[in-house]
Amino acid sequence: MVTDRGLQVLRAIVQDFVDTREPVGSKAIVERHAFGVSAATIRNDMALLEDEELIAAPHTSSGRVPTDKGYRVFVDHLAEVRPLSPAQRTAISTFLDGPGDLDDVLVRTVRALTQLTGQVAIVQYPSFARATVSHVELVQLGAGRMLVILVTDTGRVSQRLAFVRDEFDEDDLARVRSDVASLLVGRPVREGAQRVEERLAQQDAGTPHGIATTAIVRVVAEELEEFRHDRLVMAGAANLARSESDFRGSIYPLLEAIEEQVTLMKLMSEMVADDHGLAASIGRENEAFGLVEASVVASEYDATGARARVGVLGPTRMDYPTNFAAVRAVARYLTRMLDEDESAR
Repeated sequence: MVTDRGLQVLRAIVQDFVDTREPVGSKAIVERHAFGVSAATIRNDMALLEDEELIAAPHTSSGRVPTDKGYRVFVDHLAEVRPLSPAQRTAISTFLDGPGDLDDVLVRTVRALTQLTGQVAIVQYPSFARATVSHVELVQLGAGRMLVILVTDTGRVSQRLAFVRDEFDEDDLARVRSDVASLLVGRPVREGAQRVEERLAQQDAGTPHGIATTAIVRVVAEELEEFRHDRLVMAGAANLARSESDFRGSIYPLLEAIEEQVTLMKLMSEMVADDHGLAASIGRENEAFGLVEASVVASEYDATGARARVGVLGPTRMDYPTNFAAVRAVARYLTRMLDEDESAR
């Protein structure tokens, strides 16, 4: 059973180890923190923490460092997530303010977050499988090329090229646009994808109008398939190399997870959030994902009803309070931006 002072000692060890990268001893705790007790008393508290496997000695006669279990207890007992400074909030608004489609906003989001935390920043796309197609546009580019633009109610805008052989006058183009829009507009992505598949099965061709519509619908089908797949946007992978000394083994499993995304998508989706939408997965809690020397801190954001997460990935020796504050602030700002964008449409 850890006492209240024991938790305070654990907090001091975590904070000092994160700041210095050095094992923390009882004398250093007495000097740096106002406990009002002797070093011998602190040593007794540390012995109890060691018995609970919350701290460990990396070397004989050294100070102590937090274990994965110790980090978990520290995170679970954070009294509150401290707010970001005005300068940090200004940095977020500088990165995120301004027009842009969802793809652009999410890229700016991870850039802001990696700047704030020095970690690998990750943001999930909202689940577009539940989105509704709100608009279809066709733009002739010449030489038989047609730009197909799809817009969803979650703010996603996609653009793909279709090759339709012939040029169309305005009336023919309007008919093709209406034909494609009748399959999709106002319908959820899943339903639209099903209608597109049915249309392709009909093999409507034989006239320029029919050939063009089939070519465009085929491109739409490919794009809707992308909509139905979860995706991540990431930034700051170079930060892992800068913190390589924090990993006892190789950073290769983390680089592999970043490159392939599937592992991180599963981890981000399965993390259990608290009542404030904040979640952390620490060290050996990530063993099933092959990331036993890493931690992920995340917060939920809302994209017009579709929930997703934004977070950071880094070594277990990370500044959890600051990272929690950063992901929470970025998630709230992102939610507000997407809500304002939706209201403006």
